[in-house]
Amino acid sequence: MQVPFLDLKAQYAQIKDQVQPALIDVMENTAFAGGSFVAEFEKNFADYCQCKHAIGVGSGTEALWVALVAMGVKPGDEVITAANTFIATAEAISFAGATPVFVDVEEHSYNLDPVQVEAAITDKTKVIIPVHLYGQIASMDPVLAIAKKHGLRVLEDASQSHGATSSERRAGSIADAGCFSFYPGKNLGAYGEAGAITTNDDELAATMRRFRDHGQAKKYYHDMVGWNARMDGFQGAVLDIKLNYLPEWTKARQAHAAQYNQLLAEHAGIQIPSVSAGNEHVYHIYAIRTQNRDQVMQALAEKGVASGIHYPIPLHLQTAYADLGYKQGQFPVAERCAAEQISLPMYAELTEAQIAYVAEQLKYIVA
Repeated sequence: MQVPFLDLKAQYAQIKDQVQPALIDVMENTAFAGGSFVAEFEKNFADYCQCKHAIGVGSGTEALWVALVAMGVKPGDEVITAANTFIATAEAISFAGATPVFVDVEEHSYNLDPVQVEAAITDKTKVIIPVHLYGQIASMDPVLAIAKKHGLRVLEDASQSHGATSSERRAGSIADAGCFSFYPGKNLGAYGEAGAITTNDDELAATMRRFRDHGQAKKYYHDMVGWNARMDGFQGAVLDIKLNYLPEWTKARQAHAAQYNQLLAEHAGIQIPSVSAGNEHVYHIYAIRTQNRDQVMQALAEKGVASGIHYPIPLHLQTAYADLGYKQGQFPVAERCAAEQISLPMYAELTEAQIAYVAEQLKYIVA
């Protein structure tokens, strides 16, 4: 049996009868950059995230950067985030002119460790970015308490956690703002690049809307130096259709994770994902941990099972950030995750037979 890591064609087949007319509608209305299709998606996505505002932009990376600029982050500032996230989180900090400060993560959730966060705060710290990695919200209450104590902003990197909840609060609604990626492989994915920022802060929302449109509140009247960070109309139309399916797709992912858990839980050589109390995980990634990771992945590939690694090198050990002076061994949990984690196939259209086959082969390989 062949089990792909991701199957976007299967998802497209489910919704193409709605997507194709919507794309034609965008063309007929020539609403290509921003416009009514983006505005409608922004309204609906804000409602879904339990927020007052959603600001559509060109990518998840851009969402983080725009939010940081709107929060007043500038050269000389520091922004704290997790060492085990995708580099986009750190790139946004760098392009805002600030210095990323990495901290280790919790062993059970793989998310930002609040104890490490407080220890990393200096008089230069401006923002904390908890990353809701793999589809699970980070420990937000202690992070928010720390931020309030030190007068800091908190920005959720929710790029992998569309619809995840913590104590019934949706990702993107808990802190000052939340940033989402709609890269095609995400739980809510565009047909290209797109992103959004959610917030309940009216002033912050207004600043972000101006900044993403060349700093103008109305055409040719520029209140600030901004950027072209608008969402395309095609992406707004596609995302608005897909948003209707997101609850159904999320339930499917959760059912798949439950099946994986049931089949793999008793195997001593395999550590399955953990869900923190009060959280609802949406399983953008289903990451297990095991020894001899590379050999296990090769053996799975020989059996037709595609897998992945998120992420093989923590940010503090990436060449791009070598000038920050971090050393091997500084963040042991992040480093162990990088060495041991395997991402198994996870998408709504997986079948029970495929999951059973993946689990069977994995248990045989990890003797």
